[in-house]
Amino acid sequence: MAAAANAIFTYYTQQVAIYVGFPVLIAGIIGETLNIIVFMSLHTFRQSSCAFYLLIMSCVDIGQLITGLFTRILIAGFGIDWTLSSLFYCKFRAYFRQVCALISLSCFCFATIDQFLATSSRVYWQQWSNIKVARRLCLITSIIWILHGIPCLIYFNIIQSTTTGSLSCTPTNTIFNQYFTYAYSAGLAGYLPIIITILFGSLAYYNVQQIAYRVVPLVRRELDKQLTIMVLILDIVNIIPLVPSAITLVLTSVIDSTQNPVIARRIQFSSDLSIILYFVHYACAFYVYVCASERFRLQLVHVLFKIHLGRWQRRKVAAVLPLPPQG
Repeated sequence: MAAAANAIFTYYTQQVAIYVGFPVLIAGIIGETLNIIVFMSLHTFRQSSCAFYLLIMSCVDIGQLITGLFTRILIAGFGIDWTLSSLFYCKFRAYFRQVCALISLSCFCFATIDQFLATSSRVYWQQWSNIKVARRLCLITSIIWILHGIPCLIYFNIIQSTTTGSLSCTPTNTIFNQYFTYAYSAGLAGYLPIIITILFGSLAYYNVQQIAYRVVPLVRRELDKQLTIMVLILDIVNIIPLVPSAITLVLTSVIDSTQNPVIARRIQFSSDLSIILYFVHYACAFYVYVCASERFRLQLVHVLFKIHLGRWQRRKVAAVLPLPPQG
């Protein structure tokens, strides 16, 4: 019974990893790349602190998708696990995934808080929403998370199970393992970002409703509305991928697989699915922006076809035009 159930769950996990994981990976890399192009091409976004947070988030999201999701697809879909064949990659993947995840989620929280500050009626709070603060905050936060991830390089190792004899890339220090499971995975990368973004997203949305009654320059008002809607919708959408992974992670850590293998395998199957779903958070931002903001759609068309395609066509024409006669 247990063997048959295990085979069924393994098969479905494999199918989900291949037919869901690959589309998420490809769509995510394309979408985050387009985000970077749009945010870096328009002066309006280059001077916006919120857009700067979203830009940094898009950059690290690509790294998270490549090292996290792509490796996960290989493991679950094809049985290829580089973390078991290379100690370096075992340590590096754990470290890089943690750093990228925390920088991404931090920038996501900062973007939400920034829109609350930018749309506030109090001038003092508005002063904290500026590009200089954003750059310094991202730099300091990145340094903190880079240093915070160093224990992954120390304690992640390839070990062999005494009961099944299978290899796994996992923390070998008990205290760090508890911290990694509950404080980092469930807390820092799970519930905490959800609470922060929902709280400040709701406050920012309330502020935006009051902007029409305040004397605010039209360009600033429209930009604040656009970014707030984009960020708020992304807040709501990201509840779906973030919550299940945090729940199943805790369940898999407390369930004893030797007591009831069938239940444990079902929870593990749910965990495998939630991990694939978790990476939707790092892949969906561009598509949320496109669906949520008509202005972003127009900016995307302008950047791709008016700026970059137009520049390419001008270079192509200049390359074929004859040189003017000398003398």
